[in-house]
Amino acid sequence: MKMWFCICVVLLISCSKADDQIPADPADSTQLGIKDGLSWLALGDSYTVGEGVFARESFPIQTMDLLISEGYKIATPSIIAATGWATRDLQDAIELRKPVPHDIVSLLIGVNDQFSRRDTLEYKERFQNLLIKSIDIAHGKPTNVYVISIPDYSITPFANYLDTSLIRKEIDVLNKINQSISADYGCNYLNITETNREAKFDRTLIAEDGLHPSGKEYARWAIPLARIVKQSIQ
Repeated sequence: MKMWFCICVVLLISCSKADDQIPADPADSTQLGIKDGLSWLALGDSYTVGEGVFARESFPIQTMDLLISEGYKIATPSIIAATGWATRDLQDAIELRKPVPHDIVSLLIGVNDQFSRRDTLEYKERFQNLLIKSIDIAHGKPTNVYVISIPDYSITPFANYLDTSLIRKEIDVLNKINQSISADYGCNYLNITETNREAKFDRTLIAEDGLHPSGKEYARWAIPLARIVKQSIQ
C-alpha cells in the first residue's frame, strides 16, 4: 500500500500544473516580498503548497488576496512545504533553510505522520517543537502564529480502498493534539476538518487528482483564516 501511495504521489507531482505552481524549491521563496508589506511564512506539506491546483488557488494565496482586497498590505507568502512531508521533514527543512523572522506564520502538518502510522507521542513532540519554532520566527508572538487542523482525506476517492474509519479516527486524534498544544502556547487555531468532510458529498471540493482539496475548498479555508488574521495581527 505504501508503494502504491508513493507511485500516486510521483504521478501527482509530474502531472501538476507546473507552470503556475508556487516555486518548487521553498528555499528560493523564503525571502520573497518581505519589504512589500506584512511578511508571511507558510509551513506544511501538500496542503500548504496547493498540490493539484494552481498556485493562486492555494489557501495562503487566496488568504493574501482577501486581505489585500480589504486594504491590508501583505507580501506574497514564503513557503517551506512539500508534498509528502511529515513533521520530521518540516523540522529538517526549517533547520536547513533558517528562515528569517516573519510577521505571520501558518502551520499545517500531520497528514503524512498519520499515513505513515507514526506514533502519536512522536507527533506530539515534533509538533510542539515546530510550534515553538514558529513562534520564534513570528517575532516571538504566539498570536501571530496560525495553526490549521489536518484535513481528512478519508472522504476522497483516493481512500476508497483504505480503512476510512481508521483514517478519520487517527486524524481526529492528531488534531486533538495539535489543537491542545496550540491553546497551551496561545496560538490561533483554525479547525477546517469538519467542513472539509463535506467533500464526501460534494466532489467540487476535491481537486482533479482525487486526493487534495480543490481551489473552491481552499477558498473556504481562506475566508475564516483572513478573519482571524485581521483580528489578531500585531
